[in-house]
Amino acid sequence: MTLVQIILIAVILVIIMGAVALFMMNQEAERKKRALNIIQGQAGSTSQVSDKEVQNKRREEISKKLKESKAEENKKNKKKASISLLLEQAGMEASTKKYWTIAAIVMVVFVLAAKLMGHGPFVMLMAAIIGLLGAPRMFLKRKAAKRQKKFLEEFPDALEATVRLLKAGMPVSEAVLMISREFTGPVGEEMSMIYEKQKIGVALHEAANEATKRMPLAEMKMFATGLAIQAQTGSSLSEVLMNLAGVIRGRFRLKRKIKALSSEAIASASIIGALPNFVALGLYFANREYLMILFTDPFGKVLLAGAVIWMMIGILIMRAMINFKI
Repeated sequence: MTLVQIILIAVILVIIMGAVALFMMNQEAERKKRALNIIQGQAGSTSQVSDKEVQNKRREEISKKLKESKAEENKKNKKKASISLLLEQAGMEASTKKYWTIAAIVMVVFVLAAKLMGHGPFVMLMAAIIGLLGAPRMFLKRKAAKRQKKFLEEFPDALEATVRLLKAGMPVSEAVLMISREFTGPVGEEMSMIYEKQKIGVALHEAANEATKRMPLAEMKMFATGLAIQAQTGSSLSEVLMNLAGVIRGRFRLKRKIKALSSEAIASASIIGALPNFVALGLYFANREYLMILFTDPFGKVLLAGAVIWMMIGILIMRAMINFKI
């Protein structure tokens, strides 16, 4: 392989990775915009009162609070999630030191496995990087996503129970305590942490805002925003929470509907992504010499690397197209 070919391949890879990164950033920006629109619509519905002057004042305060919340969220999103934050989001009480110890053990296992399989130094180096930085972090993210999913399943019931307690005359802090006792799993854990923070002097809406770090969901952010609005404007918290529970249930229905409608596209993308691998496997058994030129000839290796890269880009694009954010 000549130096010109290597430089050309490197330039193509940089352009492709930049295009994929730009596409992902646009998708994330659209998701944040939709979440903000939901919060604005929710906050607007809680500020409907008979007196027009009070209504306008509340709207100005709500708009100011949302702008401040958006600015803080943009600052936080610029910083990459730390390991300690991922551990909190996954609901694990392990320390960062313990995490890195386990990651080092996983790295050793991956390197030994690569060595036993007879791979060279480059593959062993990649196995070490994946074992230390990739696999443990991916495990935490999957565990955090599973915890968030379970939280969303129980959160509407918790909000409706909170509304019933508030209508019965119970204070907000005591209602949060009752919810933490009645509900198990992520909902009970988060409500218990919010109550404990409030118990030591932290304002309830500030404690809920801190909970959005451990549970970075639009629904949890709307809950914290509702508490902040109630604390600053004195609006009806029962109406806010009931509307929020309805919004969450509506999002669940929409998600299930989208999943049903996009099942055909998911199946098509899976077939398209797996078809080249099955064809290559069949060709390997049918005519091995015809296929092995891609692994032995220098230009064949370039073509094989380009095919793998383009397939990965195509899979990522198809995944982004069928992965709807609600």
